Amino acid sequence: MCCSNPDIVAVVSALACHYLVFKRYEPRDERILVGLVVIPPLIIGLLSRENSLNIFVSGLRSYLLYCSTLVLSVLAYRLSPFHPLAKYPGPVACKTSKLWLTWITSCGKLHVYLKSLHDEYGSIVRIGPNELSITDAPLVSAIMGPNGMAKGPMWDGRVILPGKGARENLLGMHDLKKHAVLRKVWNRGFLPTSIKGYEPILVRRVAQLTEALSAQDGSVDLSRWLSFFAFDIMGDIAFGGGFELMRDGDTHGLWRQMEAGLHFPALTQHIPWVIPFRPYLPGGKGAQALGKFALGQAKRRLEEGSIHNDLFYYLASFSYMIYVMDDKRDNAEPYPLRFAVSNAVIAIIAGSDTSATVLSNTCSFLLTHPESYTRLQSEIDQAFPLGKEPVEASILSSLPYLNAVIKESMRLYPPVPTTLQRAPTPGSGSKALSESFVIPEGTAVNVSPYALHRDPQYFSPSPDKFMPERWLAAEDDPTSILNEDVFIPFSTGPANCVGKNFAMLEMRMVLAHLVQRFEMRLADGYQKEEYEAELKEFFILQKGRLPTVLTRRQAA
Repeated sequence: MCCSNPDIVAVVSALACHYLVFKRYEPRDERILVGLVVIPPLIIGLLSRENSLNIFVSGLRSYLLYCSTLVLSVLAYRLSPFHPLAKYPGPVACKTSKLWLTWITSCGKLHVYLKSLHDEYGSIVRIGPNELSITDAPLVSAIMGPNGMAKGPMWDGRVILPGKGARENLLGMHDLKKHAVLRKVWNRGFLPTSIKGYEPILVRRVAQLTEALSAQDGSVDLSRWLSFFAFDIMGDIAFGGGFELMRDGDTHGLWRQMEAGLHFPALTQHIPWVIPFRPYLPGGKGAQALGKFALGQAKRRLEEGSIHNDLFYYLASFSYMIYVMDDKRDNAEPYPLRFAVSNAVIAIIAGSDTSATVLSNTCSFLLTHPESYTRLQSEIDQAFPLGKEPVEASILSSLPYLNAVIKESMRLYPPVPTTLQRAPTPGSGSKALSESFVIPEGTAVNVSPYALHRDPQYFSPSPDKFMPERWLAAEDDPTSILNEDVFIPFSTGPANCVGKNFAMLEMRMVLAHLVQRFEMRLADGYQKEEYEAELKEFFILQKGRLPTVLTRRQAA
């Protein structure tokens, strides 16, 4: 039986597919996607053929007509005044598809782009067909605070490990109740007593860093050495050690592998529906390699054990408890191990890449602002005269200029610059953020710390300049604006960075050692603009080279 008018059937079928499915949902199952996009036009083409010779022509014609109608219908709706987000301004490219932000992200400058959008359009900008970016201070707490929303859909696209348990990590957990339970496990790993237990490891690693730098001749890439240090210390805390990049160098490409593994998830976070096709896409293997490496480290950790209760100890204990309680578990899959590994990978990435980037950025600022460098060195020398190890956490935390320098560095370049996305829980309905601002279900909201931190409404004067003194200004100074409510380099609310206290201790100790032990300057011919140009955002801000000349200081 043949269709009398296959073209009309193809058009109507495409419009029905848009109205019934794509207008309401974003299918994540590859079988459903293929079924919706491929099967209907092929059936129409087959039914409309006049003889067996034109099967291919009929199918191709129906497929092209069906797909073009579907695409045009989707685009027209997204740009129409009937769309729920029609009243919010933003570029046409953003309103029509997240593929545009995927392209911007691939260039590593999403943070710069989103700030430019807020500069042009204001505090609420439509950055996707169903996504808003917000830099309105009163709304930040409503979005991310104690009564805020769950993680948004982009977290489904940040997948490193395949299989069950891979998505059940602290960073990407959607379910607020499950997140609260898992957060308690992580908190145990970063209690004050736990951090106190990590201090000897940190002191040993910082000493190893300074000795390794002292042994270098000429210019050294300080950024690279800080990366090695951060990777080693987080390996100690997450997996009981075993990395040793400062000792052996990156002979196995571990650091390169980790950073490369972040590129693909940074793209797929915008288009999570492509995750089922990851093995077939360029770049997908980098994330898989990172996952395999982490799985290998976890197995080594289980076989060798650890002399102290590292983070993996807490995660493995919790994941086994969840496994035992799961009546529907698949005994063929090592769920407890995969669950613990997924969370330990987050610790390595979030703990090493972020700390290394903040330390490198801070050194870059100090090396290009000699007055700040001199003031910080004077403060460190007074608290820890040359010859006295700057390792006392209580003294380091009380140094005002040291803390101001770190804060100012994180203000200008927060380690996670843009993608703090939230959304109403599916099935919960709309979310009222204020009396006049309601987020419809199915809409994601993004908060960009980079844009917030450089908004003159909240940080003034000169929000784009490195000025640690702004953190020391008197509260009644009429020339200074500093809104700490929107200073969120560690995120904010229930999903804030669980390891921020250890990270601050780590950064204080490293910077104190560097400025106490060395006179530092940029290598000849290297300009600060080169460093800024090499800063790329792939979820976490990643830095380039920082060629530095270090001269060991001598006690008077």
